[in-house]
Amino acid sequence: MRAVENAVGVTIPDNARIIRNLLHGAQFQHDHIVHFYHLHALDFVDVVSALSADPKKTAALADNVSNDPYGGTQYFKEVQQRIKTFVDSGQLGPFANGYWGSPAYKLPPEANLMAVAHYIEALRLQAKAVRMHAIFGAKNPHLQALAVGGVTSVRDLTPDRIAEFLYIWKETQDFVKKVYIPDLIAIASFYKDWGSIGGTSNFLAWGDLPQSAKEPESLFLPRGVIMKRDLNGVKMAEPEKVTEHISRSWYKGNGAKHPYQGVTDPYEGDPKYDTDGRYTWLKAPRYEGEPCEVGPLARVLVAYASGKKEFQDLVNSTLQKLGLTSAALFSTLGRTAARGLETVAIGDAMEPWIMELIGNLKKGDNRTYQSWTMPNSARGVGLNDVARGSLGHWIEIDNKKIKNYQYVVPSTWNLGPRCEKGKLGPIEEALIGTPVSDPKRPLEILRTVHSFDPCIACGVHVIDPDSNQVYKIKAL
Repeated sequence: MRAVENAVGVTIPDNARIIRNLLHGAQFQHDHIVHFYHLHALDFVDVVSALSADPKKTAALADNVSNDPYGGTQYFKEVQQRIKTFVDSGQLGPFANGYWGSPAYKLPPEANLMAVAHYIEALRLQAKAVRMHAIFGAKNPHLQALAVGGVTSVRDLTPDRIAEFLYIWKETQDFVKKVYIPDLIAIASFYKDWGSIGGTSNFLAWGDLPQSAKEPESLFLPRGVIMKRDLNGVKMAEPEKVTEHISRSWYKGNGAKHPYQGVTDPYEGDPKYDTDGRYTWLKAPRYEGEPCEVGPLARVLVAYASGKKEFQDLVNSTLQKLGLTSAALFSTLGRTAARGLETVAIGDAMEPWIMELIGNLKKGDNRTYQSWTMPNSARGVGLNDVARGSLGHWIEIDNKKIKNYQYVVPSTWNLGPRCEKGKLGPIEEALIGTPVSDPKRPLEILRTVHSFDPCIACGVHVIDPDSNQVYKIKAL
């Protein structure tokens, strides 16, 4: 949408901008809660250990570390019994396939029981939070109300629907502040050594959540690039400096191209894949020739280094609580913490956006769409930051049709391979030197990989047009 709007030169109405921001903010709230509890927390939390916890001590711990709306000895007894039922059945359900009992786990049983209880509560909460998308966007995750020129949800701008959105937003933000962040800090206090493990060197954020039609100046999440961990040297990120390398990828050709000139031409037939040379379907994005981490840590670092007070206060207070310095930000622990902190910052910003929308409607302004005309030829770029990281779409239009379309998604930035100069991709770099206590149960590797929230489905699509055959894929 943004790429086409940039190409055709349309400016969307303020109401459309606000609704898009609210939908995007809701996505951050929902996605980050799901990631922390359901995709990542169990890399630090031993579910089976919770069976040996004292529910009374767990209740006291929960009261001590947070304003926990759940709790009490009986509550934690019931959670513990549910876990025991899973274990005794031999089917751990949502907790299957964990490395339970690994020596890499450090939390005491009571902390494990508290975290598992909050895992279950987060399942309920995220099911409610996702309804924010339905109110103005029709469905989740692929919103139906977005259109080039604005949004189509003009008839949803009623007092009842706005109030419903506001109510769910508040309940979600309360959970973030009263449960998510206290859990994050409590768990981090046992894993401070991970403040020096799993780090990368360079960080890119396209930024997002514009506060006016003026971009990138008005972006709530600022745009910027940080090289070699230099927080004093943050610079504006420029899309013209992006290239994608394919010398180590299973695509025809070599060298690097800007996305406007990008070609996605996979090998055909049954080539002899030499994994010492080309070893992935992902391309290798580079900014001025350098690999860059994207995602919550990159966004928080850019905002922090840019002097954005909301982020500086959150980061500084968290470091102070944990007794860590800013050097700990460049790590798996820093990446995990950044995801929670930006959830707070974005959630807090959403209330003024709702009030701005209400103010516009009271003035009689209910415009949500601006018409536009397709030019004969044009080029456009759409830049934003989704929950996983920096996302860029590049489109070239010729004869009023798409001539070329390329996009560089967060998981391509983070999981991309070496480039023609042999420079490692961010996750490749982050894994070097990771201590592994048990090679047969490499929990520590999962901690760092999961901290990036990788999504290969976003980076590579492999389609068999002739059958519905299920394939087994071996990762080399």
